[in-house]
Amino acid sequence: MSDDLFKEHIPHAPLAEALRPTTLDEVIGQQHLLGPGKPLRLAFESKTPHSMILWGPPGVGKTTLARLMADAFDAEFIALSAVFSGVKDIRAAVEQAQLTLAQTGRRTLLFVDEVHRFNKAQQDAFLPFVEQGLLTFIGATTENPSFEVNSALLSRAAVYVLKPLAAEELRVLFERAKARAFPDLDFEPDAVERIVGYADGDARRLLNVLETLRTAAHAAGRRLVSAEFLAEALASDLRRFDKGGDAFYDQISALHKSVRGSNPDASLYWFCRMLDGGADPLYLARRIIRMASEDIGLADPRALTIALEAVQTYERLGSPEGELALANAVIYMAVAPKSNAGYLAYGAARRFVSKDQSRPVPEHLRNAPTRLMKELGFGREYRYAHDEPEAYAAGENYLPEGMPQVEWYRPTPRGLEQKISDKLAHLRALDTQYRKRKKD
Repeated sequence: MSDDLFKEHIPHAPLAEALRPTTLDEVIGQQHLLGPGKPLRLAFESKTPHSMILWGPPGVGKTTLARLMADAFDAEFIALSAVFSGVKDIRAAVEQAQLTLAQTGRRTLLFVDEVHRFNKAQQDAFLPFVEQGLLTFIGATTENPSFEVNSALLSRAAVYVLKPLAAEELRVLFERAKARAFPDLDFEPDAVERIVGYADGDARRLLNVLETLRTAAHAAGRRLVSAEFLAEALASDLRRFDKGGDAFYDQISALHKSVRGSNPDASLYWFCRMLDGGADPLYLARRIIRMASEDIGLADPRALTIALEAVQTYERLGSPEGELALANAVIYMAVAPKSNAGYLAYGAARRFVSKDQSRPVPEHLRNAPTRLMKELGFGREYRYAHDEPEAYAAGENYLPEGMPQVEWYRPTPRGLEQKISDKLAHLRALDTQYRKRKKD
C-alpha cells in the first residue's frame, strides 16, 4: 500500500494545533459563554478587552479563546507558561508591551497558562501593569482560582468557568478532524463512541488519540479502525486525573455526598470512576473510614468495623481483588442509618474548650493515691457507679465546678442512636428524681 494515502493529508503541525479555531464561530463547545448574548460573545463584540481568568479542565479551549481575543482586539499576544516562567520572564513581557505601545499604540494581551502555578510574588509582579492598563491579563487554570490566585489579582479579573466538551461536541470535532487530516480512514461506529469516551470531555486528548491511531493504522496497513484495533493501539487508561487537582477532589466530594445521601448506586459509580481514573485505593479506603465516623457514627457502630476490615482485606489482597471489599464497604456506608451527632458533638466540645479557661478537676473526681491527697479530700465524695442502682450515680456532676451545663451530644432517632437517646432520657429522668429527693 502506498504511503501517499496517509501522507497526503498529514499536517506538519500537531493535529491539535492544525485544527485550532481561527474564528469564534469555529469554536466547539462553551455555548454558555459564547452563545448569542452570552458574556464572552459580548466581550468579543464590544471590542473592549478586560482581564479575566478562564477556569476549566484541560482541552476545553482556554488557550484558543485567548488567542482569538488578541485577534479580535487587535492586541499584541504574549503567552507565558507558569510552569517554565518566572519574574524575569514577566519583566521581559512588560518591557515588550511598553515597547509595542510606544511604537504602534497597540495594547498587549498577556496570556498566562496554568497561572495557579505562579506563587504570590510572581502574580504580584504584573499586577501594577494590569492596573495601569498596559496589560490585559488572561489567566488559564485548571484549579479553583479562589484558592490559587491571589485576591488582589482575582478582584481585577472576571472569572469564566469553561466546561468539558459534551459527547456530541466531541463527535463534531471528530468529524472535522477526520475530514481534514485523514478522510480515507474509516471508523466503525463503536470505535468512534469509544474514542469519544476516551477523550472524556477533552478536545486535545481526542485529537491526540486520533494522531496515535493514524500512526498505528499506517504501520498496520489498515483503512478501517475497529473497536478491537482501538483497544490494541491505545493505552488502557486514558482517563487519569491530576491527583492534586479539582477533578480529583470534586469526585471524592461526590462519593462522600452520595454515601451521605444513602444512594448505593451513585456511591459505587463515583467509587469506580475514581478507581478508573487512577486514584489510590488506600486513599479511598481512608475516606470510607472517615465516612463511617463522620456520617454514620453511633447510629451503626458496625460501619467503622466494616470499613477497617475492608482496608485490612485490601492490604492483604491488593488490586484488583481487594477492591471488592472496599466496594462492599461503600455500599454498607450508603445503606447504613446516618448520624452526624458524634461529629457535631466533638466539634462543639473542641470549640468550647479552645475558648474556655482552664477549669480545675472537681475534688471528688480526683485520684487520691497518697495520704496527703486523701487528707485534702480528693476523691472523698466520689460515688462508685457500679454500687448505685442501675449502675448509675444519679445526680452526680462530672464537669468542673461553675461550668454551664452543656448538651453537645444529641443522638438522632435513627439506628442504634434511637436506643441511646431513650437511655439518656431515662438517665436524665433519674437525675431529676435524685435532685428532687435531695431538695426535699
